[in-house]
Amino acid sequence: MKTASLFIIFMIMALPCHGVSLVELQQSAMANRNIIEQYEAELDKSSQDVTIAGSRFLPTVGASYTVNSLNDSNRLGEVRENSVAQGLITWNLFSGFYDYYNLRSARLLEKAQNYKLQAIKQDIQMRVALRYVDIFSRQSSLLVARESHATLQRLHEDARNRYSVGLIEKNQLLRFQVDLDNAVIMVKKAEAELAKSLQRLIFETQQQLVLAELDFAEFDQLPHLADKTSYQADMLAQRSEIKTLEELAKAVTLEVKAAQGERYPQLDISGSYRKYEDDYISGDGTYYDEELRAQAVVSFTLFDGFARQAKISRARSEKKSVSAQLRELKKGLETELTNLFFDYEVSVATAAVAQTSIDQAKENLRITRLKYQEGLEKESDLLDAIANLARAKNSYVAARTEVFANYFKITRAVEEF
Repeated sequence: MKTASLFIIFMIMALPCHGVSLVELQQSAMANRNIIEQYEAELDKSSQDVTIAGSRFLPTVGASYTVNSLNDSNRLGEVRENSVAQGLITWNLFSGFYDYYNLRSARLLEKAQNYKLQAIKQDIQMRVALRYVDIFSRQSSLLVARESHATLQRLHEDARNRYSVGLIEKNQLLRFQVDLDNAVIMVKKAEAELAKSLQRLIFETQQQLVLAELDFAEFDQLPHLADKTSYQADMLAQRSEIKTLEELAKAVTLEVKAAQGERYPQLDISGSYRKYEDDYISGDGTYYDEELRAQAVVSFTLFDGFARQAKISRARSEKKSVSAQLRELKKGLETELTNLFFDYEVSVATAAVAQTSIDQAKENLRITRLKYQEGLEKESDLLDAIANLARAKNSYVAARTEVFANYFKITRAVEEF
């Protein structure tokens, strides 16, 4: 059987009745994971912060009703039992640009939080993809283990027959038995690893799955990538973590300006209506007095205990910190992308070599088996040939797994999920 047949067998084994694709699994994960809800709540909090910051540009309307009880009427004409109803509208017209820069900063922080949400979605989709390819790998490894077990079982039966007629000695039969027992253990381990991989995918998607439902059509062919330069440009332009820090840097710059704006005076205007009446209940008195008042108030803080200068210094330090984080992040991501391309290229080359190794191992096993049957090879040589074929197949599975794992990591690096 040619090398391509091995992959076809893997595909046949994975064929589902109702296939669930990788995209569907990723969508399920984003719909069901609590961490998405957590980041969406944080984004909603940022939206409310924008509303709070914008409220400073709107007037404030209030009303009050006060009931007074004195021990006696006073000389100012206020009777012992009276009430005051009041309505008040205040509006800040100028606050040294503090409100203006604070609102712009809140909007930028909201954008930064949205980029954080996008980043966590990309991370979840990458983890689902890696769990998905891990299941494919474990299932392929299980098939290799079962094939080796079946081969050893046939050879063991043949050795028992040969032993029964005196063609081989008992110690030669026992060598087949030892390798057969080990093959049984390898099958059980492969089954356990496959079951654990499925549980990890169930956790990532928060969806109940069975192996028969999974559609591994994405692994029909090895993926191909463009040159690293284009991916690096896309990563620097699209990566949510970079955009998050860029928006934070802009927001911190505005916070510096907002803190500086506190040096200027504030201008507030207000209008009020006040009604005094000589009874606890408005409308029941015999005397009342009404007043309409308009006010313009200019206030200026002469000294605030150095708080303003400390706010400015803190905002400037935060700006330096965010800028340093941004530079460090870009360098780190560029290095990570370069290493991912190295790993991808190595895994593609390894997969090509592994394909050739399988053909060679199969031919070696065929020749060794013929020589063994003619008494020209020992049973240890035959068992070594079987083990070599299993190793070649497992190397092929591991290489393909690495190709797809690196491909998904590069896809995450440029946020193309």
